[in-house]
Amino acid sequence: MNSAAAQRTFPRYDPVHLIGVVTQLDEQGYVVDCDGRDWSCTRAASCLLAPAVGDTVLISGPDSGRVFLIAVITQADASSARIELRGDVTIASLDGDLTLQGSGHTQLTGGAQVRIEAPAFGLQAGEADCRVGHMRYAGAEVKGSVGVLRLVGKVCETAVDRLVQLSRNLVRITEESEHVRARVLDSQASQSARLHSPYTVVTGEELVKVDAKQIHVG
Repeated sequence: MNSAAAQRTFPRYDPVHLIGVVTQLDEQGYVVDCDGRDWSCTRAASCLLAPAVGDTVLISGPDSGRVFLIAVITQADASSARIELRGDVTIASLDGDLTLQGSGHTQLTGGAQVRIEAPAFGLQAGEADCRVGHMRYAGAEVKGSVGVLRLVGKVCETAVDRLVQLSRNLVRITEESEHVRARVLDSQASQSARLHSPYTVVTGEELVKVDAKQIHVG
């Protein structure tokens, strides 16, 4: 056995495995102070929590020239944390649900675009505030049920093959002018109909007919 131990080859370097405090950080990496000595290291891919100045971290490497920051042990400011990754990132659950939960505000921010794709989409909230500069919607059918609906805008345009409106009471106020152009116009009231203005003109190109049991003029 002594012969086997004598033939064993040991590495010609001293491995590094220390605990220190982050003193500097930049695009090149991190500077970690371990018992008065500064170590320059890069963050390992497995260390998802972004280190900050003052954090207590664990560094490790095969030699002093190859040292990596592999874990954040204690944060200097535990009130906030940041998970950083480079490149495209996918968080996937192969056979279960995925839940993102925050006790306060939960925010999704995309530098270019935020997309949601799913066979079904549900949204439930006590209040909602939606502010969109330009919006396009395309769908087969829309059904809505609201208690009170108020729309305020400058221009409202509707183009449909058929428009049906049902209401118990309808009030429409136009301050300036209202124009109706139709091939056939049919207005019917079950009780009474009234048309009044300071000046009223009724014209017909071929025929004007007034039919009733009694007709009062003047």
